[in-house]
Amino acid sequence: MITSSDHFRLTREACSGGARIIQYRDKDSDHETLLENALAIRAVTRKNGCLFIVNDNIEVAIDSEADGVHLGQDDSSIKQAREIAPPGFIVGISTHSMAQALDAERSGADYVGFGPVFSTPVKDSYKPVGIEKLKNVAASVSIPVVAIGGITPENAPPLAASGASCIAMIRGFYKDTASTVKYINSLFALKPQ
Repeated sequence: MITSSDHFRLTREACSGGARIIQYRDKDSDHETLLENALAIRAVTRKNGCLFIVNDNIEVAIDSEADGVHLGQDDSSIKQAREIAPPGFIVGISTHSMAQALDAERSGADYVGFGPVFSTPVKDSYKPVGIEKLKNVAASVSIPVVAIGGITPENAPPLAASGASCIAMIRGFYKDTASTVKYINSLFALKPQ
């Protein structure tokens, strides 16, 4: 699950529904606020045995003792993140083509986000890649593939058969967060802890 507003409510409710990974996404706050929020989210995820990933900001991820960072194509490189990250730190990256996914794997990414699978206002400058390209990427890399972009509870079922390890949603988790997490987990055969 990705938070992009009301971070604490979404994190608490997602964890109560059995979320395995929470990504803190905040494109607008200053460094101090990012770190303060990340520390608060980390406390909730740690208490619930949930992995915590910080979007874009390797420094905030490290300083908040997150489990990892999710990079965009224009953020720090995987190599740069590895140079400053502690051992065992998860580094994932958004990819939008087969070439980027293969390059991410060669560069040492722990997972790739691939998409946008569907049209989304969050990535409105990218053309949707569709389910077939997602399947091709999932079959071509040996690291986990996370389907990203425009995913809702309604269009998620076909993604469970795509070869993707899981999905990332933002808007789809705003309402009925805990029950939506349970539903998505059921699609991917994940049981609450």
